[in-house]
Amino acid sequence: MMQDGQVRARPITHGLLVAELAERIAGRPRDAWTRVAVDGPPPARPEILADSLVDPLRALGREVLRVSARDFLRPASLRFEFGRSDPDVFYDDWLDVGGLIREVLGPLEPGRTGKVLPSLWDSAADRATRAPYVTVPPGGTLVLDGALLLGRGLPFDLTVHLALSPATLARRTGEDERWTLPAYERYEREARPSSAADVVVRMDDPRHPALVVRP
Repeated sequence: MMQDGQVRARPITHGLLVAELAERIAGRPRDAWTRVAVDGPPPARPEILADSLVDPLRALGREVLRVSARDFLRPASLRFEFGRSDPDVFYDDWLDVGGLIREVLGPLEPGRTGKVLPSLWDSAADRATRAPYVTVPPGGTLVLDGALLLGRGLPFDLTVHLALSPATLARRTGEDERWTLPAYERYEREARPSSAADVVVRMDDPRHPALVVRP
């Protein structure tokens, strides 16, 4: 396990970060799918980095499917069974982990079909999205964004964690979402995303991200 003194953060622009990640992903075997997670709390805006990877990967010859974890939340009757602001339920039960594996990540295992359901549940309307299945060709890349993704046994091939200090996360979380902060504290304790992820980017200043470099 890395100690604090053994890591450093290299300042990096958003464009260079995207380019480095795209090159790393495109360098993986072309006869297999690559499942990429961009993990981070909402104030870190993981969807922006995930979206930014699409065109560079396609330019490097990789087909890309973009999926968001927010389209795989469980129905409201399950999410809000114990109230609308329980941080432990938010952490443990909001994400339909089984559905995400069954419909997205599992079909991209070696030897499987590559037939993926890009969205399952519209949480705003609280109903199934009725999205059609799509087939990701061999060598294609899945880029999934979301929060609290690590430490759940989700089978990713590359994980990127966008890290915020507790103070920054608290400052940038809206008043109506502050009840989620204990869930992110628990995530840091239990999943230790900054140690578990393959790539860690510090996002305390979104204009000046810093790539964590491990020896």
